[in-house]
Amino acid sequence: MYNAKAVIVGAVIFAALFSSPFWLNLGKDAYKRPDVVLPKNEKECVEPVEFMRAEHMALLNTWRDEALRNEKRVYVSSTGKEWNISLQNTCLKCHNDYANFCEKCHIANSVYPYCWTCHITPEVKK
Repeated sequence: MYNAKAVIVGAVIFAALFSSPFWLNLGKDAYKRPDVVLPKNEKECVEPVEFMRAEHMALLNTWRDEALRNEKRVYVSSTGKEWNISLQNTCLKCHNDYANFCEKCHIANSVYPYCWTCHITPEVKK
């Protein structure tokens, strides 16, 4: 090999450039949560916060199926409390600031739910 030094230098430069995103982000938080405005009047939610952050869409899909297909209108949470299965009358009573709660998080995660094709987008009452 006549150009061994050049090949080795090129491989090192390539490896450094290829792995630079990893090295530049070392020690930083991988996910930055959006600054959502939490409801002021929230006393308690249907399920714990950790569950709702991870599984709220699955819960809403289950609610939709139970209410529309099985005519079941009551949800029993993990705490044993009963809730009406209703996006409008249960969830949106507290989470009514669409722009500062729902939309910020959905945009940050590149998620565009289809809830608002049937439901009215909540507006903050002034």
